[in-house]
Amino acid sequence: MYVLALDTATPALTVGIVDSETGAVLARRDRTHARGHAEVLVPYLLECLADAGLERTDLGAVIVGCGPGPFTGLRVGMATGAAFGDALGIEVHGVCSLDAIAHGEPGDVVVVTDARRKEVYWARYADGVRTAGPGVLKPAELDADGARVVEGSPTPASLVAVGEHLLGTEPQPLVPLYLRRPDAVEMAARA
Repeated sequence: MYVLALDTATPALTVGIVDSETGAVLARRDRTHARGHAEVLVPYLLECLADAGLERTDLGAVIVGCGPGPFTGLRVGMATGAAFGDALGIEVHGVCSLDAIAHGEPGDVVVVTDARRKEVYWARYADGVRTAGPGVLKPAELDADGARVVEGSPTPASLVAVGEHLLGTEPQPLVPLYLRRPDAVEMAARA
């Protein structure tokens, strides 16, 4: 099955097409920039389909990273994934972006990503299995306790690998992992 994999939870937008049977990434686009994911996500997605020699109707599923991440960034990726799935009548599954970053990392690791506001999102893993988190805190408060700290963003292959067990199952609602209130506040709340 050809799977569209995308993540907008980190400053690095990631989108790609993965053959779930072989794990091969047929096409991939990445852009590291904290803002502007909405402007490039769909064009990148269409470029990936063209590079892979596929039509939209060749896709069998969508796997999207659900964070933790900033409010707008998560909404861009999740809304795009849900829209493609709905338009094509294919399953859409959400996975924790930190789980995808930790995939394939041996031993005891702590995965961190930029949470802005001088904070990081984090989760702890033992051989790729989450044992604590996700959470958000200041970097100075992070106690790695001997674990290797891993930073980065998911890849299309790691997103599909983490969500592979979901393929062919009844999709559940996409639930964003915000972990804190949005930066934007309504005018009435400011008063």
